[in-house]
Amino acid sequence: MKRELPVYHEESYSFEGYDPASLMAETAKLRNLITKRGTLELLIPLCCSTKPVRYKKFRETMKGISSKTLAYRLHELEKDGILERRSYNEIPPRVEYNLTAKGQELVESIIDLLQWMRKWSSAVATKDK
Repeated sequence: MKRELPVYHEESYSFEGYDPASLMAETAKLRNLITKRGTLELLIPLCCSTKPVRYKKFRETMKGISSKTLAYRLHELEKDGILERRSYNEIPPRVEYNLTAKGQELVESIIDLLQWMRKWSSAVATKDK
C-alpha cells in the first residue's frame, strides 16, 4: 500500500512507517530531474513571467550551453510534463514554452527551498562570526 508523504505541521511530522528505499528512489528521480545542467536556469525565466518564453530568449540568456543541450533539456522537461511547447507554422519558426501546473508547482517548491537555504545559511554565517 502506497502511503502519502506527511504534511508539515508546526507541531510535528514524521516519516515513521515509510519505506526508506522507496523515499530514496523518489528523491533520486527528483535530483535527476533538477540537477541536470541548465534545468534550473530554464525554469527561472518561466517562473518570472506569465507570458510564454520563446526559444530565442532561452538562447540569449543561457550563455555557455550549446543549442543541442538546450533543445535536449527543453525536450526532457516537456516529456516530464514540466513544460508545454507550442510551435507556430511561421517563417522564421517560432516556438514558445510555458510551465504546466506540474511545472509551476515544481518552481514554487524550488523557491521554497531557496528561501530555506537563505534563512539557514545566513543563520549559520551569523553564528560563525
